[in-house]
Amino acid sequence: MAGVSSCMKYSMFIFNFFFWVCGCIILGVSIWIRVNEDAQEDLNIDSSLFAGVDLMIAVGSIIMVLGFLGCCGAVKESQCMLLLFFIGLLLILILQITAGILGAVYRSKIDVFVNQTLVETTKKLQSTEPQYQTLQMNFGKLEQESHCCGVMAGPTDWGTNLYSKDFKACECPQSYNKPDVCISYDRKNIYKKTCGTVIINYLKDHMIILMGIAFGLAVVEIVGLGFSMGLYCQINRK
Repeated sequence: MAGVSSCMKYSMFIFNFFFWVCGCIILGVSIWIRVNEDAQEDLNIDSSLFAGVDLMIAVGSIIMVLGFLGCCGAVKESQCMLLLFFIGLLLILILQITAGILGAVYRSKIDVFVNQTLVETTKKLQSTEPQYQTLQMNFGKLEQESHCCGVMAGPTDWGTNLYSKDFKACECPQSYNKPDVCISYDRKNIYKKTCGTVIINYLKDHMIILMGIAFGLAVVEIVGLGFSMGLYCQINRK
């Protein structure tokens, strides 16, 4: 009977060892961010972002478990471990490809989704209540950094707050006073582009990057599936 290929066996081990190390790094960094208050302050992470950190902890744990199954399955020539590794990686691959396809399909609908989401933001920008001053200040910083004004309709999104003596958010500095960047509105020099447009373009651009990463990882995962099934079959024929 044919024996198990040493090349495939140790290739599988090395592949999964790096897989396991990646899981350890993701898990370790995520836990550190989750429990370390100094890290949360340095990275400007508030409690609303903890769901993302918790997701990374789950992802790191799953990768660690799969890496462990792959390594031990290869070294011990365990069909059970290799089969569990194969099934786990296959499920992740299916979910990943599904997410990538859905991302490509719904990329064209980002405009509608963002517009619906930002309607509430527009109401808060127009409000004169003190409880929304922090949001207005943060949105003003976004406008200055991104050279935009308003949410979707431009300066009118600020309502009467636009005429406040302390209002500077939409105003163009002298260095950006160009027709393609700034316009004149009610005796004010303001940014021409709306922040809703900036947010939509940002999401579309980064969705392409995420889809590229997802499909790139899918290729690596297919290689892992091939190694595990090949080794499984060789052990079965041994």
